[in-house]
Amino acid sequence: MNKPAQITIERRDHSDDALARLGIKLISADNHVNEPRDLFLKRFPKHLRDKAPRVVEGADGGEGWSLAGEVPKRTYGLEAMAGYDPKDYRMSGLRFADLRPGNYDGHAYLEDMAIDGVAASVAYPGFGPALFVHPDKEVAAAGIRAYNDWILDEFQAADPKRICGLALAPLELGVDFAVEELERVAKKGCRAMYIPGSPSVPYNHPAHYERFWAAAQDHDITLSMHRNHGGPGTDKTEWDRLDQDRVSIGGIVTRYFTAVPRFTYMIFSGVFERYPKLRVVNAEVDCGWVPFWVQTMVHHWKIQSSWFDVKLKRSPEEYIGRNIFTTNVDDYCGYQLIKTGLFPYLAEMTMFSSDYPHSATIWPRSREVAAKMVEGMAVADARKALSENAARVFGFDLAAL
Repeated sequence: MNKPAQITIERRDHSDDALARLGIKLISADNHVNEPRDLFLKRFPKHLRDKAPRVVEGADGGEGWSLAGEVPKRTYGLEAMAGYDPKDYRMSGLRFADLRPGNYDGHAYLEDMAIDGVAASVAYPGFGPALFVHPDKEVAAAGIRAYNDWILDEFQAADPKRICGLALAPLELGVDFAVEELERVAKKGCRAMYIPGSPSVPYNHPAHYERFWAAAQDHDITLSMHRNHGGPGTDKTEWDRLDQDRVSIGGIVTRYFTAVPRFTYMIFSGVFERYPKLRVVNAEVDCGWVPFWVQTMVHHWKIQSSWFDVKLKRSPEEYIGRNIFTTNVDDYCGYQLIKTGLFPYLAEMTMFSSDYPHSATIWPRSREVAAKMVEGMAVADARKALSENAARVFGFDLAAL
């Protein structure tokens, strides 16, 4: 199988482009890493090292992650396409050596941010969430601690003012352990944690997650899902993913709407009534669907509240942009809705992203795409959507960027 060639991309001068003239310091609220191949081998305790996840060769000649000794069904491909021509994008078949160093090295990542003209970014995990469903809980716990130490002590440490690395929240290993890990990583400077997108216990459970919500609020840590990724509760209709462990276009499209059940149930179960400062993000789901969703929630809150057991003190609309957030890559529909001025909460809740280094990425054209999307938008709203929302949600100091 012929390997695609990386495109040579050089840093450009962004000092006087459209965003610079608007005074916008562009932030990508959803980038990703592909972890170093030796991350777990280096950081596992000796008695577990032979069980550590590792990068191995797959049947197609590429390399990919083996969680528990199995030959990977999918090797590197769609999750590592930054720097390749879209006509060469492939589901799998790449080796670790084919990845841009920015996938796994914080300093190289900063250089790729500079090429893209992005002032700061949030780094979501790559393989890491697979640990949520590892069959051996001791190995899973060791892996999560190892990942969290790496993303904070090495990757984010390349420049904490410009990189927010998401630590893994081990909720599938028990809420007590998740609280313990949250408190541990908070001392390391963690500002956000990745929670399962498909948890085994729904997030609207009336008691299960209470200590974790409280700890996240107390430590001012944002909680982020990424679509429905991570956890054992994946929708059983996703045959492509469950049966063949492969990506399909149908799955890519439908996962834009996976935030609806999670967010709706969290709002109506009173999570944000009890924890008014808690922030929850669902990444890469865009925002064009939000106005109809909000309209439907408000309508039924008004006409159905008399019999429902959880009484919300405020309209569901008021949680949007206060507790609930999404990220978008190139959601022109959503940005057109912001421009109408009819849905002010949209400008408060959406955050721009380049999705580096995945196949959907707009890297290294993020500034060009962002400028096109906000053309004709009120400057105050453009600043919120492209910069200010991400700064307040993920703890970036705009003045320091």
